[in-house]
Amino acid sequence: MDEKIYVITLADGAEIGNLRLNGNNFISRTPIDTTIFEGNCSPVTIRNGEGEEIHENMELVQITPVGEDYWFVLRDLSAAELEKIKMQSDIEYVAMMAGIEI
Repeated sequence: MDEKIYVITLADGAEIGNLRLNGNNFISRTPIDTTIFEGNCSPVTIRNGEGEEIHENMELVQITPVGEDYWFVLRDLSAAELEKIKMQSDIEYVAMMAGIEI
């Protein structure tokens, strides 16, 4: 397990701090609510005291309680996934403007 302490800053400036990292799982001693991530993962900044990474488009995969800890995983969305999301949004917009129920 990585001994560094991580801080994640979400798009709205909310910070989740004092995190440890095991593989791709962030581990928090305090409960993490899924709603904090909804519509709030573009961008996500991850800092570990030695540097920072900015991820433009992420999503929450899962939050799992493990003993007294809360393990959660974030992942980057692929270009293909972003294209699909945009296309779906465009279809819904055109349907709304045309008064068509989808």
